[in-house]
Amino acid sequence: EVQLVESGGGSVEAGGSLRLSCTASGLIFEATDVAWYRQVPGSECELVSQRSNVDGETNYADSVKGRFFISQDNAKKTVYLQMNNLSPADTAVYYCAADLLNGPGGVCRNSLFGYWGQGTQVTVSS
Repeated sequence: EVQLVESGGGSVEAGGSLRLSCTASGLIFEATDVAWYRQVPGSECELVSQRSNVDGETNYADSVKGRFFISQDNAKKTVYLQMNNLSPADTAVYYCAADLLNGPGGVCRNSLFGYWGQGTQVTVSS
């Protein structure tokens, strides 16, 4: 059984930082693409960042470029999202996702990723 377990969300003031973690089990972590999405109630999911397993290439939503950074520790089967200089507009539920080839899908219907974490709330106050 594949599981993705997130941690690290919480409440922070504008300008602060948080680091989200997502630890995987049940899949060959180093062989899968990984990503972070976020969702605000009533809106579609937004792809925040994605990392390719092939060459480590990363990409980011324009809204987070230069502030958020995705990284991966294959030995720990964990993907991280370092979030700096947070603003109230970053408030959302953040989901990690893995594997573009397998899995049943998850909460974000506009995504091709097959496995999803349970989500972690990030709240940024002004």
